[in-house]
Amino acid sequence: MFGFFGGRGVSGTIAIFEQTMGIPAPLTILAMTAEVFGAIGLFLGLFSRVAATGLLVVMIVAPFANHLYPNFFMNWTGRQMGEGYEYHLLAIALIVTILVRGAGALSLDRAISPEHQGAGLSAR
Repeated sequence: MFGFFGGRGVSGTIAIFEQTMGIPAPLTILAMTAEVFGAIGLFLGLFSRVAATGLLVVMIVAPFANHLYPNFFMNWTGRQMGEGYEYHLLAIALIVTILVRGAGALSLDRAISPEHQGAGLSAR
């Protein structure tokens, strides 16, 4: 999204998504936003379920946007044609766990939740 580490930045990513996959610019921006801010939200445990929902949509749509990868396993060694969708299934399983269980004991969600006020780590 920001062009770090050899990335194309917003305009380059929009162009690639439009040219190769036919995804319009507004949807590309939504996907980039969900990936960046969803990852930050999950890392901090802040608005975890909202962040997980955005990432869940991205992980469900990604294999279809890439014309359903032909293989199950990812192309770790570069010896097979195409890619696999195993990563997406793993990510979906982890995201569903966060949606069901929440962020966890060390999350910012737990720290700011009214039902857990006063029940910090020292109280356990």
